[in-house]
Amino acid sequence: MSLDRAIDAYLDHLRVERALSPHTLSAYATDLGKLARFAEDQGVTSPAALDLGLVTGWLSTLAKEGLGARSAARHLSALRGLAKFLVREGLLESDPTSLTARPRLGRRLPRPLGETELLRLLDTPDTTTLRGLRDRAMLSVTYAAGLRVSELVRLELGDIDTKRGVVSALGKGSKRRLVPLGEVALEHLEHYLVARAEDDAQRAMKPRRTAAVAGKKHAELVFRSPRGGPLTRQAFWKIVGQHARAAGLRGGVHPHQLRHSFATHLLRGGADLRSVQTLLGHANVVTTEIYTHVSRDHVRDAHRRAHPRA
Repeated sequence: MSLDRAIDAYLDHLRVERALSPHTLSAYATDLGKLARFAEDQGVTSPAALDLGLVTGWLSTLAKEGLGARSAARHLSALRGLAKFLVREGLLESDPTSLTARPRLGRRLPRPLGETELLRLLDTPDTTTLRGLRDRAMLSVTYAAGLRVSELVRLELGDIDTKRGVVSALGKGSKRRLVPLGEVALEHLEHYLVARAEDDAQRAMKPRRTAAVAGKKHAELVFRSPRGGPLTRQAFWKIVGQHARAAGLRGGVHPHQLRHSFATHLLRGGADLRSVQTLLGHANVVTTEIYTHVSRDHVRDAHRRAHPRA
């Protein structure tokens, strides 16, 4: 088997067995494609010929091309997964990445939005229109439940229990978790869904319109595009950026910042780390611990402001 075919087999394994998202699979395919081209330049076309020299040479070349430590770590992670797969499949005798050091990463702390900033953001959409009601509901639900963008755009009506006030989010690895929705988010969601139902009824009277057909096909999706189809991740990024600019928020606000804010505000309010881990859907509590640093910064700032000898 050639190295190219081995990489394709590994990507199929990730898609079928690991159920990784298309976005993650695309990133892995890009990174491993670079490896295949480098290996071919070195005369290596078989997975059995992957060795430590090739691995270190590839990483050195990436560094010379200006690849940062975080991107290098992602490339190495993709390669390590491939190497383990090849060893397990009997296509490689030993893992050449086992002796490769992971690039040192600086801790990048998320900047959460303040409560005033969030209120300004939520007040920005024009709620006299269906699109404005949709945007406000999306922003509210994302912050109230700490959802990832991928989780938000594929929410279906059956995922939301308005009586219990919870949302069932389909996270990484196709794992579901229940997250409470606050009264404000539920109210914004209800206003949007009522207006959407009225709009759907009007569209149903014009069956030839593309939007009406698309809306019927994707009727179970909670949030849809103006033409009735599913929203993309990129579309939600644009929506957040548009309303953030209209609200006068600086620093390039992005959707994941709403998730950062959700976690940070919970910890500042006294929630324990394990509960926040469960609500975020993190497999490992280490991933959640980054938010404790943000929370401690808040405590230190309060101490400096209030203590006479600070």
